[in-house]
Amino acid sequence: MKRNLLSILLIFFGTFLLHAQVTIKGIVKDSSNEPLPGANVLEKGTKNGTTTDFNGVFSIEVPEKATLIISFSGFETQEIVINKQTELDIVLQDIELDEVVVVGTRNVNRSAVDTPVAIDVIDVADVTAKAGKIEINQLLQYAAPSFNATKQSGSDGADHIDPATIRGLGPDQTLVLINGKRRHQSSLINLFGTRGRGNTGTDLNAIPASAIKRIEILRDGAAAQYGSDAIAGVVNIVLKDEDYIGKFEGGVSYGMYNTNADVDVSPFTDGNYGVWNTNGFRLDTEKDGNVIGDDQSFDGNSLKATANYGVKIGEKGFAHFTTEFLNKEKTLRPSFEFRKGFGEASIKGYNLFTNMSFPLFKNTEMYVFGGRNYRDTDAYAFTRNEGPRVVTSIYPNGFTPRITSEIEDNSIAVGLKIKTFDNWIFDISNTYGYNNFHYFVEGSLNATLEENSPTSFDAGGHRLAQNTLNIEMSKFYDDFLAGLNIAYGFEVRGERFEIFSGEEASWGTYTENGTLITNNTQEPARDENGEIRPGGSQGFPGYSPDNVVDEGRSNISLFADFELDITKKFLVGLAARYENYSDFGGTLNGKLSTRLKLNDNFNIRGSISTGFRAPSLAQLHYNLKFSDFLGGVSSDKLLSSNTSPITRTFGVGPLKEETSINTALGFTGKFDNFTVTFDGYFVDVDDRIVLTGNFPTNDIPEVSDVQFFVNGVNTQTKGIDIIVTYDYDLGASGKLGINFAANFNDMVISHVNNGNLDEEIFFGDRDKYFLLASAPSSKINLNLNYQYKKFDANLAFTRFSEIELIDSQIFEDTLDYGTYDDKKEAATDYYGAKIVTDLNLSYKATDNVRFTLGSNNLFNIYPDQQDDWTESGGYFDAVQMGFSGAYYYARLNVNF
Repeated sequence: MKRNLLSILLIFFGTFLLHAQVTIKGIVKDSSNEPLPGANVLEKGTKNGTTTDFNGVFSIEVPEKATLIISFSGFETQEIVINKQTELDIVLQDIELDEVVVVGTRNVNRSAVDTPVAIDVIDVADVTAKAGKIEINQLLQYAAPSFNATKQSGSDGADHIDPATIRGLGPDQTLVLINGKRRHQSSLINLFGTRGRGNTGTDLNAIPASAIKRIEILRDGAAAQYGSDAIAGVVNIVLKDEDYIGKFEGGVSYGMYNTNADVDVSPFTDGNYGVWNTNGFRLDTEKDGNVIGDDQSFDGNSLKATANYGVKIGEKGFAHFTTEFLNKEKTLRPSFEFRKGFGEASIKGYNLFTNMSFPLFKNTEMYVFGGRNYRDTDAYAFTRNEGPRVVTSIYPNGFTPRITSEIEDNSIAVGLKIKTFDNWIFDISNTYGYNNFHYFVEGSLNATLEENSPTSFDAGGHRLAQNTLNIEMSKFYDDFLAGLNIAYGFEVRGERFEIFSGEEASWGTYTENGTLITNNTQEPARDENGEIRPGGSQGFPGYSPDNVVDEGRSNISLFADFELDITKKFLVGLAARYENYSDFGGTLNGKLSTRLKLNDNFNIRGSISTGFRAPSLAQLHYNLKFSDFLGGVSSDKLLSSNTSPITRTFGVGPLKEETSINTALGFTGKFDNFTVTFDGYFVDVDDRIVLTGNFPTNDIPEVSDVQFFVNGVNTQTKGIDIIVTYDYDLGASGKLGINFAANFNDMVISHVNNGNLDEEIFFGDRDKYFLLASAPSSKINLNLNYQYKKFDANLAFTRFSEIELIDSQIFEDTLDYGTYDDKKEAATDYYGAKIVTDLNLSYKATDNVRFTLGSNNLFNIYPDQQDDWTESGGYFDAVQMGFSGAYYYARLNVNF
């Protein structure tokens, strides 16, 4: 009996000793020796666990032989076997990911290849070093397969701000973010002879390229994640940050365009051939368009200077400052006598941008970014050669007005990021943006003032202000299945759109004795032939007090976003967003996405989502009386606002939101030196807002036609994006990089929502062709980069496929052509496929100095020449490859 009792006691005490509990105390820090509050500490194989406090400190009771698992979002997980230790000092290492992205996911650990949606990540410093593009839009045009931006001429404000699209959808269907925060749009709405007519957009060129670390392009519908404007996708601009502390980088580049267009120039009445120079005088040329005289071989001279510097704030903060200056002169290309100023606008621009972040407390970080852009631009309007618009005592040989503008673009974002002890991240921010577009007209006149008319005018303009308050909460649960990221929050946004009037002479119509006409009983001044002279400044009529707009609205949105790694191979994402606008109501949208890892190198991904885009304030309220030129013949027309009684009399209802369904399916593959992504997509958009054609009217004084903004068409867009990269180390012979990128895009108009209105006027063939030409049916880019010691060579080939446009000949009398189809054929302008070649050669003289020589469009390729019915009045229209020809440049970069 005693023996049995002794055995029981020995077993009891042995078991107690075997499972003796110890208290483990410790601190968890990152690689910078900073504490990590909210890190998870878990006894392996049990539910016994705790988290670190605000100082990264923890305490836990475990058996002497236990194993602890320490984890924290964004860091490598550690396992530590307790072997008579009671105090631990643990350092977690950052997870090394390829191209960690901000856009398209709210998971801080997600890389571009691992996302369930297609994302391009563009290293701006690398791209700008290998190309001579001086503006962001043109840089992206050649770096991203589905991004398109088109230079315009003779399109009023669009000459000064390039409309840009993703996958050929509207400029206002792409949302722009900076550091993940919504960027304001321009106040400009595209109207005449331009891509994206009837659309607003964001002015990417207002952001200095040298301030940008990288650009992320989400090629997928994202309205459920980010709200209105994200039907086509999202462009997120990530500014330079702590990686650039203590570095000064500066650069100066100078370039010019080759003026020798390979075209068949039509002869003047004296039998000679020629084009028009920037002063409106004739330059004799050879028949192929080469200007006679070496002094006319180049134009569009461009000087760009940049400087940026990063400084440290405290132990973990930074501030980065960038400034840019751009001075780009006009280009001039062959055109017809009624358009003596066809070419790109001149730009003089100044940029200042900053990005900073610094800790306020141990777990609270404050960030500030924003800047100011100012541009002074100058573009030619259509020429007035004769008739009631010309006052011969001022311009005996006619005149070509110039539309100039002063554009201000300002923004500031301020926010706090707070990390709580239980691993929640709170992001609270307020972002304000402001765009002011002020028109001036030079070399013009008000014909009704005759010889007393001024020749320069303040024509008024428009401005847009936007304020966005955003509160977002997120947390990553690494112990829920293979990982769960939760994010939710709300956003409040206010917007205000204004049109402000110009001086009286810019919009007024006057009697013979110079009295301003205020009623229909007064008679306008007439020319010597008895024809009524039109009022307002020629080239661009000023905004009158009747055009003045001051309208605002607000909206509030609630959103939730979940990303669940069901296993390490299978990811599912779900997002939902509700928005309510003060001027048209609410909308609810959702998104489902998924990614399946077949192995370590190969992923399949796909998504389906609904989306929306609210009508912009400009589309709701913009109005203007203007002169329209078709085939050199002008007429006065009215763009009536959507809220006007005139608009309602034509049966056009209030604007509502555009809606969409986006689907995508693709795969990614990543091997040692080889990466490939393949993504197919389908986008169905209903009630797209467009600008109608011109409806004849006799009921509005001095106006022959009227047009409107309407939810006019439904479109379907399908296509494929392919990106292949290959890097090969040649050893002592250098390195070779190959990048192949292609977009194949097909858009169709599935329905025209014309109701009882004549379809051909409402949105006829000419309008349809312009909409469908927003992107070429294919764009293929092959980029070859070779590096050898201090030398670097980059050769790029970009193929733009053919497009078709219908010119103003479509408005001629059908009887003159036989049938409508015959007239349509005569009015169709065919632009064949073209290949543009870019070459860039650079030499690194020292570790701090690099010289570069290069050319965009090395072989001076132009679009196919057309007849004199083009929208632009030039020998070709504005197409994706541009119309200015070869650009040659030199650049000096320094850093220290």
